[in-house]
Amino acid sequence: MDARAEIRWLRAVEAWPHARDRAIALLPFYAGLRIGEIAALDVDDVRLSARKGNLRVFGKGGKPRDVPVHPALGAVLQAWLDERATWPGAATERALFLSRRGGRLTTRTASDVFTAIIEAAGLEDRNTAHVGRHTFVTRLIRGGEDLVTVAEIAGHARLETLKVYSQPTDEDKHNALRHLTVDR
Repeated sequence: MDARAEIRWLRAVEAWPHARDRAIALLPFYAGLRIGEIAALDVDDVRLSARKGNLRVFGKGGKPRDVPVHPALGAVLQAWLDERATWPGAATERALFLSRRGGRLTTRTASDVFTAIIEAAGLEDRNTAHVGRHTFVTRLIRGGEDLVTVAEIAGHARLETLKVYSQPTDEDKHNALRHLTVDR
């Protein structure tokens, strides 16, 4: 997503009436989670304190990783955890995200939540949860974060996988020329 789309997206999430859906929508954007990883989260995978938070995520192949929680995401997750206690199945179901009937939310339904908020934001249909994840990784790389750190957070086993996120834009190519020496 470009910067304008990101702002529209964040405003649409903030205006969304359901705490569960806001948390689902922000996990790809602020934690880089895949939609399947979101659906697989259990309540015990979320560790929040007043200033910090951590998610225990089981990625591809069931390999666990710890993902730090951005403060904006932490507040939304806490709001959902508070509301979750009143939902059917909350006392017996381990899943972080519950369906209206009290079972684990499916990947399909989590994806539908993301799509509904995209539509409310007036963004293109091609914006999916994976685009939120892509935006997350791209922002970290373009912000100068260490590639090994980004790969670890995003759950990429190989650094080569990050290449797609760091493709130079036309502006990047033009800016690269600033390093050349010019004699007045």
